[in-house]
Amino acid sequence: MDKKALYCSAVIVAAGRGKRMGTDMPKQFLKLKGKTIIERTAAVFGGCVSVNEMVIVSSKQGLEECKKIFESYSWGKPVKYVLGGAERYESVHNGLKAVDEKCDIVIIHDGVRPFVTENIIEDSISAVVEYGACAAGVKSKDTVKICDENGFVVSTPSREMVYNIQTPQTFRRDIITEAYRKADKCDVYGTDDASLAENAGYPVKIIEGSYDNIKITTPDDLIVGEKILSGGKHENC
Repeated sequence: MDKKALYCSAVIVAAGRGKRMGTDMPKQFLKLKGKTIIERTAAVFGGCVSVNEMVIVSSKQGLEECKKIFESYSWGKPVKYVLGGAERYESVHNGLKAVDEKCDIVIIHDGVRPFVTENIIEDSISAVVEYGACAAGVKSKDTVKICDENGFVVSTPSREMVYNIQTPQTFRRDIITEAYRKADKCDVYGTDDASLAENAGYPVKIIEGSYDNIKITTPDDLIVGEKILSGGKHENC
């Protein structure tokens, strides 16, 4: 596969309600230094030359808000707006159905991870060219314990083997489409898209993400995000 000849579609999922944020406004529309979180996220994909189209997935009200936010942007690529579902996997599935028929590679990203970089996106595309499926991740800095149902430790995996998984999670279109087909058939869904690919029997390569590539979920994350934008490092780095 020639990377330059591939058509890459970015599915940006921004349909969450943000209950843990404790605000009436969905977290993707909260602001970090004057710009909404979804605006900062989409701008990275909009500026990435390897991304051929963007599919924004949100709620009905959220889609109208996104259209208002992005009407002044001109990225030179199509931007589609797709209604999400009640659960994240439903939103992603709706986004997958909307990608261009020419699509070779699908990049799935959380709309509330505004610190993704073009390098991570490019690395994920390169990994898919070689391996077919990948997810960004960072090595765990904490010791992880595997416990039984009663809370007793069963094993302690080496930290060298344990990763905290992020997005983007990127796939050949046929792989993620088949993964969702099998998930629908078995009615078994994981907590991320890589899990669906794993369950469908596809190997998933982990590429290096960034400790700054945080998901804005709680008020504390907003504070960290402001610090990152000010040039400071994530406190857990």
